Amino acid sequence: MNEINENEQKTVPLPHLDELRVGIVVANSKAEITEKLCNSAVSLLKDEGYPDNDITVVHVPDTFQLVFAASRLAKSRAFDAVIIFGCIVRGETPHFDYECQHVSHGAAILNAEGKIPVVFGVLTVDTEEQALERVGGPDAIADKGAEAAIAAIRMAEIARKL
Repeated sequence: MNEINENEQKTVPLPHLDELRVGIVVANSKAEITEKLCNSAVSLLKDEGYPDNDITVVHVPDTFQLVFAASRLAKSRAFDAVIIFGCIVRGETPHFDYECQHVSHGAAILNAEGKIPVVFGVLTVDTEEQALERVGGPDAIADKGAEAAIAAIRMAEIARKL
């Protein structure tokens, strides 16, 4: 059996999957950040040869609604993978904890159901500056939007093989 570890996956070229359909759910809250995540993911998918009509973007009011929309996309069977994008910034109340728990638990449940992979692209940070460091660009330490798109392609490939 050929197993590829995480470091090897970063150097292994991405597969090109015929008719890959990706649904992306984006929370409108913290739009400066979530739109950058989404745009980065869409750019990577297009650069990999996936046309606009195979990428569907759905906007929801807040991160709490990501799970509902992702569930609907997964159950529609019209997609090979779903990515959820949101940004939750820690505040002075426990709301941060509740929202993080809800969206992470919801995504885990959708993945456990096994209909299609749901990629978690929700930033959970202490400050908006930390979020901006993770959305790509010249001063960024990461590009979580592109990373989510890569994960969606790789997980869709796994789902097709299993």
